[in-house]
Amino acid sequence: MVNAFSVTDIGRKRQLNQDFVFTCVVPLGNLPNLFVVADGMGGHKAGDYASKCTVETIVEEVAKSKKTEPVQIMDDAIQFANKLIRKKSLEDRNLDGMGTTVVAATYVDGLLYVANVGDSRLYVISDTITQITRDHSLVEEMVRMGGIDRETARNHPDKNIITRAIGASNSVNVDFFEVDMKPGDLVLMCSDGLTNMIEDSEILRLVKSETELKAKADLLIKTANENGGKDNIAVLLLEPVFNE
Repeated sequence: MVNAFSVTDIGRKRQLNQDFVFTCVVPLGNLPNLFVVADGMGGHKAGDYASKCTVETIVEEVAKSKKTEPVQIMDDAIQFANKLIRKKSLEDRNLDGMGTTVVAATYVDGLLYVANVGDSRLYVISDTITQITRDHSLVEEMVRMGGIDRETARNHPDKNIITRAIGASNSVNVDFFEVDMKPGDLVLMCSDGLTNMIEDSEILRLVKSETELKAKADLLIKTANENGGKDNIAVLLLEPVFNE
């Protein structure tokens, strides 16, 4: 069993909300639950279409999958969504160049299975905060290669350039992670509209300062906006329930 709460916010600078979230705490197809965050990109209307269509397609594909392995179910669904977004972007001039990040997760018998494309993130929060996903971004690649340090990366002018996205090419390479969850662990899934506005250490402090999931999420959104709200903000919190 999992408790969850999700919310998106347009932020203070954007005219359009291109973030889209999905939360399902009951069985969906052969998965016991499913959580998805997507941050769309593209011209007017294309980004919000890309994120919404991608998430809805993933949900539909998961629901009808006959497979039983969580990673295979999510991978198949994401690959199908990628092909669909790519096809639509090539067919419709108004959707040309659209794409989206996606981070998805399902909690199964003490294990969290995570899929990631792009720079939306999944963290596990306990007494510390740990980023599970790895950003698929130009700046993150520069950090990995030793070209710049983490602090410089935070304010780098090319921070918004991502190296992997749904719809960018005919196939997509999805990163997968498996996390052993422990009592007291909380999962945060979010778009970069949150993480660009709030340091990880501050996210930890804010999450720890509230009891209810909704209050935690609302405080994160409020703080991101107070810090500038330069982008849309998506927050999805999930909390596994362990039997005593």
